[in-house]
This record gives sequence, C-alpha cells and structure tokens, in this order.
Amino acid sequence: MIDHAHDLESVRAATERLLTAAAGMDNADVTESSRLPGWSRGHVLAHLSRNADALVNVLEGRPMYPSAEARDADIERDAPRPLDVQLADLRESAARFQKAGAEPADWSRTVELRNGVTDSASRVPFRRWVEVELHHVDLGIGYELEDLPEDFTRREIDFLTERFRGLPDVPALVIEEDDGRRIPTGGAGEPVLVVTGPRADLLGWLAGRRDGSALTVHGGALPSLPPL
Repeated sequence: MIDHAHDLESVRAATERLLTAAAGMDNADVTESSRLPGWSRGHVLAHLSRNADALVNVLEGRPMYPSAEARDADIERDAPRPLDVQLADLRESAARFQKAGAEPADWSRTVELRNGVTDSASRVPFRRWVEVELHHVDLGIGYELEDLPEDFTRREIDFLTERFRGLPDVPALVIEEDDGRRIPTGGAGEPVLVVTGPRADLLGWLAGRRDGSALTVHGGALPSLPPL
C-alpha cells in the first residue's frame, strides 16, 4: 500500500537536503557540467523546478507539459540563472508541489504523465522523491547513491525492476541484493542471468547512473538496459 502522505514528507526532507547542499555552491559551480551528459548543474536545478510544477499539473488534472519541446525550452531558458535565483525557484516550486499534494483528493485515481504513461495519483509523490534524490546525486556535489535513504533505495529498485519487467529487449534476469533479496525483471521466460551486488550499485545500474562494473553476473554478460 502506497502512503502518499509519507512520501510527501520524504520529498520535503529530500528537497531540504538538496537545497542545503546546493547553497554551498557559487555561480561558477552552477555553470559546470553535472553528471548528466550535456547538462550543467544549472540544467539539473532548472529541471527540478520545472518538474515540480509539471507534477502539480498532473495532480490538478492538466497535461504534465504543454509539449516535449516546451519542456526542453524551459530548462534551457532557466539553466543559466545565478545560484540564488535557482534556489529560490526550487524552493518555491517545491512549496507549490507540497501545497497541491496536501489538497483533499482521490489518491486512487489514475493520472497521466509524459508520453502517455499513466499511474496512480498515490505514486506521484514517490516519483517526485525519485527526481529529487537522483538529481541531487547528478549534481556531483558530494551526495552519492550510498547516501540515499535505505527505504528509498529499496523502493526505487522495486520500481525500476517493475518498469523493465516484460520488456522483450531486456533478457529475463534476477536482481539479487547483498542481503539475499531476489527480484525478477526483464522479458518473458525463465531467468538465466542473476545480477548481484551492493544495493547502491544495483540502483546505479538500473537507473543509468553507473555502468554495472561493480556488479557480479552469473549466467552470462551484464545486459544493456534501455534509457529511462
């Protein structure tokens, strides 16, 4: 059972961690490359702000973004802003998301995200939590996958393995965490691959943040995963 109120509070805490850490940067730092190809740290911060507003749209029954082109243009427009403007925007947009999440609503309803993807409204706060945590790591300012809250890491591994489950271009495999928890994913058929390793490295591989070189694969080579 998804607890959206718990996840909203987790988003709030994760946002405060990010804002506190990002406040240690300066304007020059914002222009430097993030860990995401082609994006500066300013792009990451701008995306986080616009994503908060986009998820408000989702919760209030509007399209998440007017178009893919508008989404990209907004990020490019906002990326060069100085640090104080970036952080003020992130704080204010995060507050708008929290306000929308606090409104009485049917959290069991189905909502539409980007590219025709649908989900339960109750999972929108967790999706925002994912954005804040992983993009905090992407900033490259000292917050690593190993620093993520343990309950978040476990849930995001579950979320990503569910996302890849049934995809024909991913071989059937089993994710085995270092505590022995086993999660099947990938295409149909009997799994022939078992991928094991520390939870942070498993998440990094599944989320496209690490190349999987720290993982152990039984039954074949580590497969390539489609982009998220």
